[in-house]
Amino acid sequence: MKIICNEKSQVLAAKTAKSTGLELVPTEFKKFPDGELYVKTGIVDSETVIIASITDSDSFIQTLLLIDACVGSDVTLVIPYMGYARQDKKFNDGEPVSARAIARALSNGINRVYTINIHEKAVLDFFSVPAEDLSLAPFIGDYISSMNLENPLILAPDKGAAEFAKDVSENTGLECDYLHKTRLSGTEVRMEPKNLPALDRCVVIVDDIISTGGTLATATGMLKEQGATEVHAICVHGVFAAGGFAKLSAGGPASVISSDTIESASSKVSVAECIKSALIK
Repeated sequence: MKIICNEKSQVLAAKTAKSTGLELVPTEFKKFPDGELYVKTGIVDSETVIIASITDSDSFIQTLLLIDACVGSDVTLVIPYMGYARQDKKFNDGEPVSARAIARALSNGINRVYTINIHEKAVLDFFSVPAEDLSLAPFIGDYISSMNLENPLILAPDKGAAEFAKDVSENTGLECDYLHKTRLSGTEVRMEPKNLPALDRCVVIVDDIISTGGTLATATGMLKEQGATEVHAICVHGVFAAGGFAKLSAGGPASVISSDTIESASSKVSVAECIKSALIK
């Protein structure tokens, strides 16, 4: 079994290769003057693992080309971050179900697929091969424990993410809650923990994805007003669209941390061990 990757997952693929002891096969990436993409990978094995986050159109095309380059191999596709997955249904007439289109295209030529904390697990049903979603929650819990925070409280940004926060805290012994919104007027909203006050606590807001960061920036300010000693923000997928990282950082959290499903300077938690747990059984 050998590992190859698209251009967006090079660091993660190298970490996974080191963790698993599998060989990472070098791959060449080029773009022709007309904009077409070119990939050339080394000799693959009878079993191949492709690690490929889909963060934009180029990374999607690269992944399709890599799958085709592996014809004849038993291919496991690992999609740490699957772009377009949030368009998982037709919201308006004339729209595509983008997640379905991406999944169908990627299914051709692979034998199985793994995703990491995909936004909606129903998307897995769009693949025509066995598909499984892996969770980074326990690894984020381990990371929080290693931070040695004083009197920490794990918070989900809303009730919908409460289950994720619970999974993060499950093996840590740390308390968890979720932010509850109360509308004070037509323009004013108050956010505070539903059951456990933030007073004199170090709060860690956890979520599967941070996109624009606006809500978490507002929540950070409110939690500090409620007496939180400091606030940290940790997510699996650090999208940080439209200046989201800067916007969130300006809101005053002590740290903004993401995993390497989308590789950036904030990638402090790696999904390599999570992937290893699926590959090496």
